[in-house]
Amino acid sequence: MTISKGDTLPDATLLHLGADGPEEVALADKIKGRKVVIFAVPGAYTPTCHSSHVPSFTRTKDQFDAKGVDEIICISVNDPFVMGAWGEATGATSAGITMLGDPESSFTRAIGMEFSAPPAGLMARSKRYAMLVEDGKVTVLHQEENPGACEVSAGESLLAAI
Repeated sequence: MTISKGDTLPDATLLHLGADGPEEVALADKIKGRKVVIFAVPGAYTPTCHSSHVPSFTRTKDQFDAKGVDEIICISVNDPFVMGAWGEATGATSAGITMLGDPESSFTRAIGMEFSAPPAGLMARSKRYAMLVEDGKVTVLHQEENPGACEVSAGESLLAAI
């Protein structure tokens, strides 16, 4: 079942590349009592994700801060090493965006956002979406119909909805 507005996010353990290597991150710790934006992409370094989706949140980070958002998190079905390098390459890390990997797609499957696109070599990836989560509950959810598009899930679109 796909996550919907009003649902509570399931607990999940994601991975972050820390100073000493991969670190487990309990999603529950990131969202409890906080206002958090979570956006997900089909894959690091893929064209739309790299040139449109991540930059849209980098551009709008200060505006989200002004609306009381505590943290912006990017999730992709990639390992933490790729997510760390991608955060550096896009400027997302220096902008203060948290880059988390869901390498086994466990969180992605738990919220019903998994898809595969074999012709593009994308297997068990995440659909493209953006959501506002307040104290663990989804209050705004924007999901793209086409994984190659970044319109309703872009930073500017989510910002306009909150």
